[in-house]
Amino acid sequence: MLVDARFSLADPGLGRRKYLEAHIPGAVYAHLDNDLSGPVIQGVTGRHPLPEVKHATEIFSSWGIPIDGQVVVYDDLGGALAAVRVWWMLRWLGFYSVAVLDGGWQEWLKSGHPTCGGEETRQACPFIAKQHPGLLVSTKEIETLRQDPSWLLMDARSADRFHGENETIDPVAGHIPGAVSAAYAGNLNPDGTFRTAARLRSHYQRLLGDVPIERVAVYCGSGVTSIHNILAMLHAGLGEARLYAGSWSEWITDPSHPIAK
Repeated sequence: MLVDARFSLADPGLGRRKYLEAHIPGAVYAHLDNDLSGPVIQGVTGRHPLPEVKHATEIFSSWGIPIDGQVVVYDDLGGALAAVRVWWMLRWLGFYSVAVLDGGWQEWLKSGHPTCGGEETRQACPFIAKQHPGLLVSTKEIETLRQDPSWLLMDARSADRFHGENETIDPVAGHIPGAVSAAYAGNLNPDGTFRTAARLRSHYQRLLGDVPIERVAVYCGSGVTSIHNILAMLHAGLGEARLYAGSWSEWITDPSHPIAK
């Protein structure tokens, strides 16, 4: 099955409007805020907290995910927003036959493939969640591991935001002390397709050094685009890093947390 996950942080309704206008035939639509995130609690959560497992299970069941089938997700940002969120959430809940379409919507159009408009649905199919909590790290864990040299904390935002410059999304600028900058945009070619596995492997091996992938945690502004780095490292054959889902926007809800620039 296909999932269209186009989304704009600046205009949360834009992705659905684009989907209704034209999408890959057979695709259902996934909305980052409504389908893939839980409620934001001011002063407690980040901007896109993970939904409760019950909510995610209901959404995935309504999509009609085939038990023994393959899910392919796409967006128009090189997979860097809601597409990787769907990919990661399915893996988090035990469904591993999921992939992100390389190049996304633009590559589909460039290749001359057909499109259609309107809303599409599939027959509902019970989704049985088998939660994998080992893919996550909590804020409490970040407080400790960021100071542990046997761990690596990776910030997937752009370098300027990492350094506290040009912050236009979150109310506090900077990064978590101890983190290294690894902007997710470095995973992509200029046309929005992924760089080769060999090139990604070389890039991330320089960052990882001797740290095993099991001790790597990634974050971004709200725990969405950071998943792009998890996908890139997995694609490169390095294994699967862990996600700090609350990310920077949750870290800064506690004024006692240190920040660096």
